[in-house]
Order: sequence, then C-alpha cells, then structure tokens
Amino acid sequence: MVKVTLGSQTLAESGATIVVEGNHYFPPSSINKDLFTDSATHTTCGWKGEASYYNVKAEDGGIVTDAAWYYPKTITDRAKPVEGYIAFYKNKVQITE
Repeated sequence: MVKVTLGSQTLAESGATIVVEGNHYFPPSSINKDLFTDSATHTTCGWKGEASYYNVKAEDGGIVTDAAWYYPKTITDRAKPVEGYIAFYKNKVQITE
C-alpha cells in the first residue's frame, strides 16, 4: 500500500499504483478529491502527452500549487496504463510505501 499525505491529511492511498520513472501513479478513485483543485499549469512529455496539474488544499487553509499531475489523454500505447492516473511531487507531499 502506498500512501500520500500532506500534514495529517491523506491525499491518496492505493495498493494498485503504477510506477513510471520512479513516480507512483494512483488510480483516480484512490484520491481524496475534496482536497484537490484544478491548476492552470500544463506541461508536455514526449511519450505521455500533455499533463494537467492539481493544487492541493493544506490543513492550514493554504494551497500547495501543482502538487500532483496526470495525463488526461496519453499519446502512446506505452503510456496508456497511466492515463488519468495521478502522480505527486515528492518535494511537496509525503509518500510512504
């Protein structure tokens, strides 16, 4: 089971993550959607496609910007397994395996 926390809040928890390039990608059903808001940030990966980002609400009312990302529509068959799955920046949240 892999768990992502921010302070005492659980952002995601799953035994069914997919690891790509050292990052755990979580199934969409495993995140606490109440703590996420859409970000305007987008980046592009040459083999996964365009990534969208989420901001995360902190316990103190603050916002951690661009703490997580996902690929709404992947562009290669190799990336298809993580389509719609959410990954987190290790320097913005705590990830325990």
